[in-house]
Amino acid sequence: MEQTHNSSFITHNSQHMNKLVYLIPLFPLVGFLINGLMRKSLSKSLTGIIGSVAILASFIVSLILFLDVKTNGAMAVNPLFTFIKTQTLTIDFAFQVDQLSSLFLLIITGIGFLIHVYSASYMHEEEPQHFARYFAYLNLFVFSMLLLVLGANYVIMFIGWEGVGLCSYLLIGYWFKNNNYNYAAKKAFIMNRIGDLGFLLAVFWIINKLGTVSYAEVFANASKLTAADATAITMLLFVGAMGKSAQIPLYTWLPDAMAGPTPVSALIHAATMVTAGIYMIARSNVLYNMSEFTMHVVAIVGLATALFSATIAIKQNDIKKVLAYSTVSQLGYMFLGLGCGAYTGAVFHVMTHAFFKALLFLGAGSVIHAMHHEQDIRNMGGLKKKLPITHITFLLGCIAISGMPPFSGFFSKDEILAAAYAHSPIYWVLGVAGAAMTAFYMFRLYATTFLGNFRGTHDQEHHLHESPKAMTIPLMILALLSVVGGLVGVPEILGGHHELHHFLSPVLVSEKAHEIPHNTEYMLMGISVAIAAIAILFAVNKFSKNPEMKEAEGLGKVLANKWYVDELYDNIVVKPLGSLAAFFKNIIEKSGIDGAVNGVGKLVQYGSRQTRLLQSGQVGNYILIMVLAFVLIIFIWINDGHIYRFITKLF
Repeated sequence: MEQTHNSSFITHNSQHMNKLVYLIPLFPLVGFLINGLMRKSLSKSLTGIIGSVAILASFIVSLILFLDVKTNGAMAVNPLFTFIKTQTLTIDFAFQVDQLSSLFLLIITGIGFLIHVYSASYMHEEEPQHFARYFAYLNLFVFSMLLLVLGANYVIMFIGWEGVGLCSYLLIGYWFKNNNYNYAAKKAFIMNRIGDLGFLLAVFWIINKLGTVSYAEVFANASKLTAADATAITMLLFVGAMGKSAQIPLYTWLPDAMAGPTPVSALIHAATMVTAGIYMIARSNVLYNMSEFTMHVVAIVGLATALFSATIAIKQNDIKKVLAYSTVSQLGYMFLGLGCGAYTGAVFHVMTHAFFKALLFLGAGSVIHAMHHEQDIRNMGGLKKKLPITHITFLLGCIAISGMPPFSGFFSKDEILAAAYAHSPIYWVLGVAGAAMTAFYMFRLYATTFLGNFRGTHDQEHHLHESPKAMTIPLMILALLSVVGGLVGVPEILGGHHELHHFLSPVLVSEKAHEIPHNTEYMLMGISVAIAAIAILFAVNKFSKNPEMKEAEGLGKVLANKWYVDELYDNIVVKPLGSLAAFFKNIIEKSGIDGAVNGVGKLVQYGSRQTRLLQSGQVGNYILIMVLAFVLIIFIWINDGHIYRFITKLF
């Protein structure tokens, strides 16, 4: 394919964009500073307004830029200042607005705004200064993600990349008085640092080979890389994506991230953090197309993650844990699409997933709010009548994620599965198996929570009520997007023009190689939808009448305990490292280094203590010492005769 990342698409002096692009990250940054610095003096209502309006303003500007890009189709690189300058390397602090970044800007700011509005009501019980701290962190989170997406080079992307890692740590451990939450935050932070090392090494490798980190220059000169260099760079970048987007083996932090407030979970899973890895690989598609090996690895890891996490979700009873493992599984599908070269399909699924996963998490938050912080679905049931808006919106989200037509998830999931089939029929079979499990565990969750009889306490039942409008309106908007959001990517086989594919084509490679015969595609669609429908009917029939109340046994117990992966990591990584740290602390540091330093101090102290005894204050002792000194001097003089030479040698 002809290289599309050439200078003809770059307009360094796009005045319209220059005036607006900096405002997009600036608004959340200002919101963070105001709420953070004035957290003790602002009222909760004012805090919520400042935090939400900051994101709304960014959304409006993002929408203007998106329409501008859609109309003019040009890429604009907007340098702000020189960030790093050496004799051989110049890195600008610059923003790039093109089809890919403008789409992600809409997702981040649009979903982010709804989550901020929802949070203002959901977190109303918090103390004012903690409420302001929460909104400050939330604004900083959005700012970091916007920086990641807007960066015109890998270094600016990396700054945003680290920023979302920091904010996830702060928000997961928001209730810092609970040590379990602090542990979950620390786990997320450390596991992401592992992936970040891979990203950093890839950036250094690019600098070493190409002398630049600018996307435009890297992609224009990518042909200068050897196959080995391209494979090494893309694999290292993928390590970074594995950490940030929770793929095997660096996925266990994401389910534990449920320790944070539910709106935080929605933000992490839908609009920020976990989509960063998908964005980075899609942005680097020119490099990935140069390494067939890496593409295979990305597809296999993604497919394995999709299936593995789906099996775990089947037996989880915490409403948020089910959704968390669902996210890990859906991210696996996105990586499957990337590995098969279906970059548009992967980005399409990022968008639709943002709609229905934000909806599902906020719906779960509405349920938890109504149930007074109860999260075990075994203690719910029969909420359909008491929470009508939450129920219908949650149901629409479940249908969308299950891939039923004409909901949004159907179009993006089908596009990835079609590319997987073109790549390897085995990929398609396994992908459909994962989709069937998705439909099953989502409707197990739905039926156990909303259908049947209420199984909670009498007090919980007495206080059941629908959430306030600040929470239900975002649910309704997200439900609408979950229903119709896929229409931007209706394929030609179904009478559409796949507007999203045409929009992203200047940035992402052509996918004509993935076309399969129409009859075959119809058959694949029919099979996947039929299997998902059967899974839905089975789950609803089984769990609405007879929900699982007993503890799981056999394989079910293994799945309920997440295949004991956390325990495995604890035994082969955490405990050995803890023992090694204890050895260095007790033997090397305390007994060795500290022992030597403290020994010198003790020796000086002991010598001083003994020497001071010479100053006894008794004249007789002083005279005796003087006499002995004279005797010694005379003795030396008699034996040598050169007292001066003796003294000079002595001193």
